Amino acid sequence: MLTNPRSDRVKAVRALSRRSVRARTGEFLAEGPQAVREAVAFRPDLVRDVYVTEEAAQRHAGIVEAARDADLWVSEVTPEVLAAMCDTESPQGIAAVCRVLDLPLHDLLADLPSRALVCVLTNVRDPGNAGTVIRGADAAGADAVIVSDASVDVYNSKVVRSTVGSLWHVPISVGGAVPDILRALRERGVRLLAADGAGTTLLHDADLSGSHAWVMGNEAWGLPQEVRDACDDVVRVPIHGHAESLNLAMAATICLYASAEARRTSL
Repeated sequence: MLTNPRSDRVKAVRALSRRSVRARTGEFLAEGPQAVREAVAFRPDLVRDVYVTEEAAQRHAGIVEAARDADLWVSEVTPEVLAAMCDTESPQGIAAVCRVLDLPLHDLLADLPSRALVCVLTNVRDPGNAGTVIRGADAAGADAVIVSDASVDVYNSKVVRSTVGSLWHVPISVGGAVPDILRALRERGVRLLAADGAGTTLLHDADLSGSHAWVMGNEAWGLPQEVRDACDDVVRVPIHGHAESLNLAMAATICLYASAEARRTSL
């Protein structure tokens, strides 16, 4: 059992809360039972080691057993050690150090199906929004999520927690410049739909047939004109009540589900 919160190993895990360390090591920390369960179940090859308290090992015995069955390193730690490792004020008893899982954009696009659904985050800065969009994309059956270099780091602990495990379910590419991403999608034959409150096309009138990508903008100012101009259509979600606007993650999920329904009904 690891009992010293000031040990070198604990400090090394805690350092993964810094983006510069994550970029240098290619590793990040997944906190909580849901994130660890999905990492172990879907991508055990990317899990370096698992840290769990005695109480959590009993409560989440299935996760610990699956990790050991996958020949992963499982270390029991005191609650104080786990608290020193994690970014949250009240860790849920289990965490895992994982290797990054994003794909180069070229490889991700090469593996898209003939009728793909993609979500592009251009300037999404809020970790909770980014994680919730990834979760919504997973739930809607999207084939990929692409996160630009101007957006929040998807391996930020708040993003990872907000995905609730979906980070390991849907292919992701990160770090590309927005113009390069849009150009690559267009060359792959993917139509670009800008989701923006200034759109002239209502969601229920949008062409959601064939491969298409929803391009999502910043929480505060939406999509810049040059990005809207680079897309095939600018679509808005109609607001029938008195709300001034929709939260980015809410709007993204509505758009993705509209696409999922269009795909389902055309089969």
